[in-house]
Amino acid sequence: MPALDRHGNVFVLDLGDGENRFHPEWLTAVGAALDEVEKAEGPRALVSAATGKFWSNGLDLDWLFAHADQHQDYVVSVHELFARMLSLPVVTVAALQGHTFAAGAMLSLAHDFRVMRADRGYWCLPEADINIPFTPGMAALVQSRLAPQTAHEAMLTARRYGGTDAAAVGIVDQAAGEDAVRSTAIEIAQAQVNKAGDTLGTIKARMYAPVLATLRDTTDPLG
Repeated sequence: MPALDRHGNVFVLDLGDGENRFHPEWLTAVGAALDEVEKAEGPRALVSAATGKFWSNGLDLDWLFAHADQHQDYVVSVHELFARMLSLPVVTVAALQGHTFAAGAMLSLAHDFRVMRADRGYWCLPEADINIPFTPGMAALVQSRLAPQTAHEAMLTARRYGGTDAAAVGIVDQAAGEDAVRSTAIEIAQAQVNKAGDTLGTIKARMYAPVLATLRDTTDPLG
């Protein structure tokens, strides 16, 4: 399960050491960690990291298929995580040491910055290949955080981007060696800790107002 640690003014949220799929209990744990970060006072920032082969493989499809009657509520909870991260009143950095797929890739985009391992691991939106359309909220999130041509290619072709390729098209901000991913993310976060607070939260809320409204639409989240 996710665990929150602190390195000085930088909170480090470790998403886990498995596939880190969005099981309801996992979502609850991440939400509790974000509560702690948001309620803290003083300079602070957040790094979301993981250990192992994956950063996150996204939706827990096994759970979802076993609880089909809760499909809409589940999507609402995933959308809320995206919205929460996108508008969090601290600077957020995703440290992508492993595979980052589907809703996991979308969660990475909800962070302010991303650092990805250069030599191994892929960032991918596979929805076109697995016949799962993007919800309106998911599409809005991706298109708000990527350049139009990059979003077009990533969403339509399900291309798997390695770290260097992802950096070249602006999916991530930096590609780094395996041992430097987390430390680089912490350095980026540390440089921005003094920006935490209501003003930053307001800037994010206004910058991404249309996306946040779409993500928080609970009447028809599936479109």
